[in-house]
Amino acid sequence: MSTSISKSDVVLIGGGIMSATLGTLLKELKPEGNIKVFEKLDAVASESSNAWNNAGTGHSALCELNYTPEAADGSIDARKAIKINEQFQISKQFWSYLIEKGQLDNPSDFINSVPHMSFVEGKDNVNFLKKRVEKLVQNPLFEGMEISDDHEVLKEWVPLMMEGRNPSEEIAVTKIESGTDIDFGSLTEKLFDNLTEKGVSLLYKHEVQDLRRTNNGQWQVKVKNLNTGGLEFHTADFVFIGAGGASLPLLQKTKLPESKNIGGFPVSGQFLVCEDEEIVNKHEAKVYGKAKVGAPPMSVPHLDTRYIDGKRSLLFGPFAGFSPKFLKTGSNLDLFASVKPTNVFTMLSAGAKELGLTKYLVQQLLLKQEEKVEELREFIPEANSKDWKLITAGQRVQVIKDTDKGGKGTLMFGTETIVSEDGSITALLGASPGASVCVDAMINLLSRAFPEEFTEWESKIKEMIPTYGMSLSEHPEEFKEMYKRTNDTLKLKKAVQLS
Repeated sequence: MSTSISKSDVVLIGGGIMSATLGTLLKELKPEGNIKVFEKLDAVASESSNAWNNAGTGHSALCELNYTPEAADGSIDARKAIKINEQFQISKQFWSYLIEKGQLDNPSDFINSVPHMSFVEGKDNVNFLKKRVEKLVQNPLFEGMEISDDHEVLKEWVPLMMEGRNPSEEIAVTKIESGTDIDFGSLTEKLFDNLTEKGVSLLYKHEVQDLRRTNNGQWQVKVKNLNTGGLEFHTADFVFIGAGGASLPLLQKTKLPESKNIGGFPVSGQFLVCEDEEIVNKHEAKVYGKAKVGAPPMSVPHLDTRYIDGKRSLLFGPFAGFSPKFLKTGSNLDLFASVKPTNVFTMLSAGAKELGLTKYLVQQLLLKQEEKVEELREFIPEANSKDWKLITAGQRVQVIKDTDKGGKGTLMFGTETIVSEDGSITALLGASPGASVCVDAMINLLSRAFPEEFTEWESKIKEMIPTYGMSLSEHPEEFKEMYKRTNDTLKLKKAVQLS
């Protein structure tokens, strides 16, 4: 067994879309910096960023009903939807910049135009959907959204979903052409190819085992080289933990105050997939429904057109499963090992508060494949189980933490960034909207980790992202100009032409 020691300016842990994005930003903002990336597996984008391990939705709140909650008085709160849409526009601008600079190529390899739709059943839900559209179309980011409850119109919009449907069924669908399908696995691979060309060291089969603070304030990263079995020690001024479900256990090893009173609960997902061309060609949209009463936001059913490796398919789900692993390739001891004296009461409080989630998971675990196909029939009445196969998607570790608003043991459903007080070590936890807002999340992380340097970087950031710091909702002309430019660069030819 051999031991080696080396020094880096930056260490990125995990070969997913977040590390790829942060590394790319740092190389643009601080090109002289020395960066090392450690990936436990033998390829990047093998866990949550893999195209089959997520829904590939370019989350911009065009169809996700849980981003526009209805208040008790019947009003629609669109603030979260607007925020997520603006965050996604930042991602699109950054990817466009990289293409214009020759650092990315062939955008259709990772992003394609696919209409985004919402689908509801029943009078109350139809009324909710109509109010949602009325609220959103007032904002320039949602211009072009349409709604219909006319079965004849819907036969044109979603022909597969209308085959065999009861003509008296009260349903409604919204449609907006500016939606996208994204292969985050392909995008991650392209970003890392670009980084390695710029001298970034990407080390496969290197498992980070420990993180310790050195006397001079740097971080010592203990790494096991799975190729040789040897241990390596790397020191770095700045560390980013972007290892998906493994981020929480690694953050706990730092023993920082920011690592305490945080827990995680793993939820696995399953999707039904159809690759029969005759069926696939009858549907081109991402259609999101409404979560059932008592079900968590992550359970929202959706029927998606996917473009993966140049092939089109349909995906329906998600169906929740359970595994104590924090990664698909993790250990069955992950959940138990994550319970520490510093978070045990947080975890217990969550268990007591989230009995509804527990019940939902148990119900999901008991579903047989034919029962899952029966849920699919709410979207496709004539779905035949022989045309669909069940696949296991990525593991998601839902963050549990103590908050002022939710109290002890609050289950978080968004994307959480953790930054140490001195900014020397950071981590990303959580789930959706995740990859879609990766650029905004990583810029926000940099602003907190490097507050002094960030002021100097802002001019470069605005070169890469012209509308950075601007509320696009309040600047419709700038939005339209940006929208046209990015769509042209990303070759999103089907996107709606704004007036």
